[in-house]
Amino acid sequence: MIRLRFTAADLRRITLAPAPDALGETALSVRHLRDRQPADRTRPGLGTWRRTMRTGLAGRAGILYDLVSADTFVPDFLFQLSTDDFGSAVDLAMLTPDAGIAEDLTELGTVVTSGPRARDLAEGGTDARRELARDLHHYHRTAVAPLWPRIRATGVADRALRAETLLRGGVDALLATLGPRWQWQPPDLLIPSPRSYHVELCGRGLLLVPSYFASSALFMYRPAASTVLFYPMPEAAGPSPSVDVLTPLIGRTRARVLAGLRHPAGTTALAERVGVSPSTASEHTAVLRDAGLVSTTRIGGAVLHALTPLGAALLGSQK
Repeated sequence: MIRLRFTAADLRRITLAPAPDALGETALSVRHLRDRQPADRTRPGLGTWRRTMRTGLAGRAGILYDLVSADTFVPDFLFQLSTDDFGSAVDLAMLTPDAGIAEDLTELGTVVTSGPRARDLAEGGTDARRELARDLHHYHRTAVAPLWPRIRATGVADRALRAETLLRGGVDALLATLGPRWQWQPPDLLIPSPRSYHVELCGRGLLLVPSYFASSALFMYRPAASTVLFYPMPEAAGPSPSVDVLTPLIGRTRARVLAGLRHPAGTTALAERVGVSPSTASEHTAVLRDAGLVSTTRIGGAVLHALTPLGAALLGSQK
């Protein structure tokens, strides 16, 4: 069990990252693929991707394969939270001082750093840095980029859900719903883990970063800034099969429900926007979800509806 200890100052300094970390998710996807039995048993719809990407993973990921294994931490320099642009994140990672990279790789242990490519990188080799940058771009382009629109959409829905939870229930509700088995027992957040340790935030606060590929909580300590907590995002519900899912969309109320989701909302808030009962709003969002126009994310008792790219495009065509 991980025990995360908050002070009053920490509770005032909780912030939400605007999106998943592009470079970090790329590294975590390698960790996910190297794990033969990921804790989340693979997200819905990722089975084919996982089977395809695991074939030839070492060659596709290059040096990144040497730096990220299934059971060790990911080097800190592979997380660049100041930008959501992958190319810029790689550039920033390559600016990491030699001592910083060497320290990160030393933490990985001799199994990793004994490899010639990782060893050259730890010793400050310029060629090793250039090779790592090339490998990152190649792996991201061939393995992660095809999934990135889905990852970003899941991140947008998750952030909206966290923000609405914070507005409606305060910090207590936000922390209590971060994970399905996480427990908020003030002043501690208890997170299931095979290892037991205590984390003091020391008044610097906490930055919450959603992750698509992390199957459990990950921490990054920053001496001059808030501690970072990467948490697994819930999967947005996708469309269910139907013979003719678009036919039920015809109708004034359902169109108003769709338009009411230009900004994500919970069922009650959506019902208030449209002027219908929560049960009616729920019925219509179910049909819209089956049609692929709306996604629904659930965490505990909270629920958030959001437009899918198709739903947003449909609304855009009606302007």
